[in-house]
Amino acid sequence: MLILNKTARVFSTPSKRKICEFLRSFHFHPGKRLFHKLVLGIETSCDDTAAAVVDETGNVLGEAIHSQTEVHLKTGGIIPPVAQQLHRENIQRIVQEALSASKVSPSELSAVATTIKPGLALSLGVGLSFSLQLVNQLKKPFIPIHHMEAHALTIRLTNKVEFPFLVLLISGGHCLLALVRGVSDFLLLGKSLDIAPGDMLDKVARRLSLIKHPECSTMSGGKAIEHLAKQGNKLHFDFKPPMQRAKNCDFSFSGLQHVIDRIIMQKEKEEGIEKGQILSSAADIAAAVQHTTACHIAKRTHRAILFCKQRDLLCQSNAVLVVSGGVASNLYIRKALEIVTNATQCTLLCPPPKLCTDNGIMIA
Repeated sequence: MLILNKTARVFSTPSKRKICEFLRSFHFHPGKRLFHKLVLGIETSCDDTAAAVVDETGNVLGEAIHSQTEVHLKTGGIIPPVAQQLHRENIQRIVQEALSASKVSPSELSAVATTIKPGLALSLGVGLSFSLQLVNQLKKPFIPIHHMEAHALTIRLTNKVEFPFLVLLISGGHCLLALVRGVSDFLLLGKSLDIAPGDMLDKVARRLSLIKHPECSTMSGGKAIEHLAKQGNKLHFDFKPPMQRAKNCDFSFSGLQHVIDRIIMQKEKEEGIEKGQILSSAADIAAAVQHTTACHIAKRTHRAILFCKQRDLLCQSNAVLVVSGGVASNLYIRKALEIVTNATQCTLLCPPPKLCTDNGIMIA
């Protein structure tokens, strides 16, 4: 707690007066829920301000979330100081909405859990500062949460999944494969050596200027690629999946991104258009990059499954692969992983879409 307090001082801290006013705004009366442990989860690791109240049986009593997507679409990506300011402006309201929806007063909480790593330092600092002030006022325990562990364990909120199981976390900031042997017991099998798949898809979407495409103007980069790919020919461009000779379970996406950048530049010259205009082949490029990304992720995951089964780290008959993170909502990538799990006699499980992206429920 001492280290966390020192870290929190680096960031702007809500005043004691504001926290007191926040706490006085609640007038709920304790009910039967006092017999259950109630945890408030707070998530501010990137560009979503989220909070939720969950009880010890896994019931979600209330949640709230503020997405910054619309702002970051206009700026062409997440700018950390902008994300930090938006978290500051919204965190108190989001926590208040989550508590109000759950009909739980702050005094009824058993603990406050908050993401402390990994993520954008400025964004994490907002959630940490607010949470430490809150627990100091309430005299409640503080539970520091690892963002990726929360993603990995979310599936146990919606499905009966026994340990051990394999988890693939794919998002805009992360890409890793791990064997989950228990709560806080993970064996890392592979990770991205450079950028995350969601980051790569976002950069390709920006390079293709898909925000100017009438069908994609309100979509995030990854969603725009998935949408446009349905109209394209994935075989029109022959992008090679990365790391085909690497005998491990790591990933790499930056090389693929550079190849795509060169192709886009070449097509712009051929079509006689300037950077920032929409290529006639944009849908084909989107389809090809999505297909290559799906193949790469599927092949590395296949290696991990075979490795675990050969060493009896996973059950031979009813092994489970859990896929979570924002990119897990891409149905084409999910279909590629389904082919892998069918071939290896595994069960593929994905949390509901709203639990794949960052949220307060997984933290609580």
